[in-house]
Amino acid sequence: MIRQAQPGDAASVIPLIYSAIGDIAFTLTGTTDPEQAQQILREFYEGRDNRLSYENTLVEERDGRPVGFILFYHGSRTAELDRPLVERLAANGQPDITLTKEARDDEFYLDSLAVDPAFQGQGIAKALMEAFEAEAARRGYDKVSLIVEESNDKARRLYEAKGYEADGQLQVSGHLYDHMVKRVVPVK
Repeated sequence: MIRQAQPGDAASVIPLIYSAIGDIAFTLTGTTDPEQAQQILREFYEGRDNRLSYENTLVEERDGRPVGFILFYHGSRTAELDRPLVERLAANGQPDITLTKEARDDEFYLDSLAVDPAFQGQGIAKALMEAFEAEAARRGYDKVSLIVEESNDKARRLYEAKGYEADGQLQVSGHLYDHMVKRVVPVK
């Protein structure tokens, strides 16, 4: 069952977020210590009005716990949603860190997606993507986007099968990503 995420889902969702974003976690948190990075991710996830918040997340629940998640927001909100992360980095002595803007202002952006390895191959990622696209349409948006690491062929195949097309590249946290977009029909 896909549902809106809650702060109490953090114990299940944070390891999935961490696995999905890789080195980006270290950029967002200002640490290279995996445990510390996950604790900081958890603080932001449990909070409101930031990129990583449960407010921007849907989860697939099985047997009473989240086994997959999808996190998204509109590209026009990037600066607003990144502000708490940037302020935390500055307060911790890293005022010069710039977070790469991954989404364009006219896109509903899929920030991250992951499924617990024990539940992969069951169509959960596809269902979460469909829920994301339906949410974009429900909110009246006509374009969705995501980025995929250049070397992640499995994810790229999924996105291409769902109709996403590469339209550029960007570098995030030292890795090259393809920016991919898809048109959706807004609900009137």
